[in-house]
Amino acid sequence: MDKKHKMMMLAFSGVPFIMVLGNSMLIPEFPQIKNALNIDQFHVGLLITTFSITAGISIPFLGYLCDQIGRIKVIVPALLIYGLGGVVSGLAALFMENPYNIILVGRVIQGLGAAGTAPIVMALVGDVFQSRQRSEALGIIEASNGIGKVLSPILGSAIGLISWIALFFSYALLSIPIAAGVYFLGEEGQTPQKQCIKDYLGKTSDIFKNKGGSLLSTILAGMIVLFILFGLLSYFSDILESKYNIKGFIKGLIIAIPILFMSITSYTSGHILKKAKKHFKLSIITGLILVGGALLALNFLESLVPYLVFFSLLGIGTGLVLPAINTMVTSSCNSKQRGVITSLYGSARFIGVAIGPPSFTALLEISKPVMYLTSSGIVALITIISVIFIKEKGMTPQGEKN
Repeated sequence: MDKKHKMMMLAFSGVPFIMVLGNSMLIPEFPQIKNALNIDQFHVGLLITTFSITAGISIPFLGYLCDQIGRIKVIVPALLIYGLGGVVSGLAALFMENPYNIILVGRVIQGLGAAGTAPIVMALVGDVFQSRQRSEALGIIEASNGIGKVLSPILGSAIGLISWIALFFSYALLSIPIAAGVYFLGEEGQTPQKQCIKDYLGKTSDIFKNKGGSLLSTILAGMIVLFILFGLLSYFSDILESKYNIKGFIKGLIIAIPILFMSITSYTSGHILKKAKKHFKLSIITGLILVGGALLALNFLESLVPYLVFFSLLGIGTGLVLPAINTMVTSSCNSKQRGVITSLYGSARFIGVAIGPPSFTALLEISKPVMYLTSSGIVALITIISVIFIKEKGMTPQGEKN
């Protein structure tokens, strides 16, 4: 990449970074939020669910919009809306006696803003960078997402030392400079071409007719690994305090360890796949096997260090899955439909994140083995589906047509 494109990638990388803070930064402070608001684990998990469900529902509509008017014209306002939602939640927590419902409203606003961020940046990167550099650029985007996940529990714990309420205001402080960076440094990779919704959806449906099984299986795999990651992170945050009596900044550092492994793996695998231009399916299958195997092992572990080792192995598996899926999804269509396709994928990712914490909480209420064995069984099923249906032909950089 030349200097111009490096600066552009720096600006673009800030978008998935701040987006992932929307959930991950709150997780270490769940016990404090539960106590302050006098709510249970399920209701504190709704702080993630409302954010992610709103984003998941909104993403396809914003994906269509960004294909019509341009990616940057959607991303910049979305970042500002994301920050506004944080302010709404923060003010409610600061001044209201019973702020929980208004905090959820702020999270809905944040989710709407998040819908116009990372998935659309993925489409923008797919437009700007051609096949030879796309895997590497998307690996950087996924690594930025991962770095956000790594730093977010640390940042959340550090900011939480001031007050858990300060977390919400931090979203606004971060979103403004990132929005400015995208506006001033970013460029559209393609000229938007307006289409009526009927023609647009018709062309999009053609993609699913030709590549439906492979594309849907790929998107489903991405959704499931994030469902597992966030469900387990929510549980891990709770047991670090209740079982291991680890709190505060040290807790944030420990939560960051498996996500650090995921981030390093995401960047490395994206770089390798860029050079190889193949083995995308192998990377996905290998990652899913690692995730499923790690879940089985975690069911039998009680000591913190072995638990962290296998949780980190799960992070490595996730890091193998996501960059390969990102490239296959963005390369499955031309630039005119890329916004809506990547947005559907982004929607699935958000839904996976949304249902993870409440699902793990519900399964844990039955028993801990049920939580682990059910989730590992789901991963096994998705692995089988991926083996059967995912095809690299026409969904990788050497097979694309722009």
